[in-house]
Amino acid sequence: MIVIMSRVTNAAVSDVATTVARSLASPPPGPTGADGTTAKLVQAAALVFAEKGYDGAGVAEIARRAGLTTGAIYSRFSGKAELLAAAITACVPDEFDQLFAEHAFDGRAKDILNTVGAHLVTRAASPMQPVLLEAFVAARRDPEVREVLRRQFDDRRRRLADLIEAGKATGLIDPELDTYSIVHFAHAVGLGFLAYEALGAEHPEVAPWEAVISRVVGALDPDPTSSPAVHPTTDATSPSPNDAGAPSHGK
Repeated sequence: MIVIMSRVTNAAVSDVATTVARSLASPPPGPTGADGTTAKLVQAAALVFAEKGYDGAGVAEIARRAGLTTGAIYSRFSGKAELLAAAITACVPDEFDQLFAEHAFDGRAKDILNTVGAHLVTRAASPMQPVLLEAFVAARRDPEVREVLRRQFDDRRRRLADLIEAGKATGLIDPELDTYSIVHFAHAVGLGFLAYEALGAEHPEVAPWEAVISRVVGALDPDPTSSPAVHPTTDATSPSPNDAGAPSHGK
């Protein structure tokens, strides 16, 4: 088994602190509502997770970094797993929200897939990537972390599935293609880049990569030789678009 090394240098930890502080300037609601204490705890948790990893991070150390007691943590979070989820939610940018804010896509799934796919080789490294990698490593051993991450990914998958279904309804995407399979492929590519970046692998050049993405997204076009057909929302092997987070084939 290959273990991804996700500890970070002092400089990277400083970047984490900056990112967390900026994200929490207007903190999102915590489990019991947004307040300064919740923001302090989430910021401290992100720093400790980045420095020591999920397994090495202790609740007492997180509370100490925040200048609070462990009681402040347990009155707001169920434990370390929920703190990890809060740090990821607060500090890892939501790609879809950024796209809707920065581009006039009007929800066109193919435009979004094109831009996100091309962006993978040009995006700046996020200082929160070590925290996200820690979450994936911890999820293999900790059912609570796995469930927290699964809920977050299920939400994103449902949102992308809704966009793809809208693309099918407007004739931009082939209705014969399985929505869940498209969503799964898109996320697999994105997560694969996260692993490549953890290893320091060199990305392809921008132009040839964009050409590949354009060709792949173009393959979603409706088949001009086929007759219009109603795309079923459920079948024996695929979840419905509203349940895109559920695994297919009984997994």
